[in-house]
Amino acid sequence: MEQQLQHPPQPTAESMSVKDWFLTLLVTYIPLVGLVMLLVWAFDSNTNLNKKNFAKASLLWMVVGIALAIIIFVLFMGAFLSLVGTNME
Repeated sequence: MEQQLQHPPQPTAESMSVKDWFLTLLVTYIPLVGLVMLLVWAFDSNTNLNKKNFAKASLLWMVVGIALAIIIFVLFMGAFLSLVGTNME
């Protein structure tokens, strides 16, 4: 007899409606509330898979943005301090 490979069932998620996406985006645009909700949606086990992945991606983009802002700040502060230091002598 021929054995068939049994693949584990893939998690399925109901697609979100336009209204759901509209409300999701509206909540994320509110400062601090949006951040808290992204954290809740990203790590809550009862959240729709689409919303969960969106929240994780948004949080990753926030981390990238903060890292770039810190790097740019350090570079500009270093350039500024080197200019100020050479003019004071």
